[in-house]
Amino acid sequence: MSPSPATVLVVEDEPLINESVCQRLRAEGHHVVAAYDGPGAVAAHAEHRPDLVVLDVMLPGFDGLEVCRRIQAVTPTPVLMLTARDDEADVLVGLGVGADDYLTKPFRMRELAARVAALLRRVQRAAELAAGPAAATLVVGGLSVDPAARRVHADGAEVHLTPTEFDLLHALAATPGHVLTRERLLAQVWGWEGGAGATRTVDSHVRSLRAKVGADRVRTAHGVGYALEPR
Repeated sequence: MSPSPATVLVVEDEPLINESVCQRLRAEGHHVVAAYDGPGAVAAHAEHRPDLVVLDVMLPGFDGLEVCRRIQAVTPTPVLMLTARDDEADVLVGLGVGADDYLTKPFRMRELAARVAALLRRVQRAAELAAGPAAATLVVGGLSVDPAARRVHADGAEVHLTPTEFDLLHALAATPGHVLTRERLLAQVWGWEGGAGATRTVDSHVRSLRAKVGADRVRTAHGVGYALEPR
């Protein structure tokens, strides 16, 4: 039995871009809802409870960062953020308010569709894990990662991570002290095979993860990848 179509909320104030994204995602088999400003996005999220949100940063009413804050406060929802700027500070702010991934404009529709599919696959894997036998909690130094409950504690205090940050940390915690290449992390966490050109995505998420669990926990192997180190 095939899974039911995902509901995707597309929030973009440029009508042409909005319609193009909606058409592509409908062609991929998704049910798509459109919004064009901040208040409309929050209202559409409350009405339709989408499985995923494609969210532009620059919006009338209030911006995409505020939209992300408001919807995540209601229920955790995967968010793919669209930004016209490739400024690292902007990206980290977006990840900090609950976005799971980002694309810099201009982007290819094929890449957007692939990012959406990868995010939805991760949500499905998390749901299957939660429904199955409880997986063992991973403990690395003072850090505990519970894959069944998807909860993380650092030195006894709970740390709130986005779904992508959790999957990234879980992948690193499964092999403590061992360096995982950026390409392996892209394949394992994001579901992108041959994604060498997108390794900056890994770097941005690692920076956001470090800000939450402690910069000294994640070691950089320059030119290769990252490892989770016991303190």
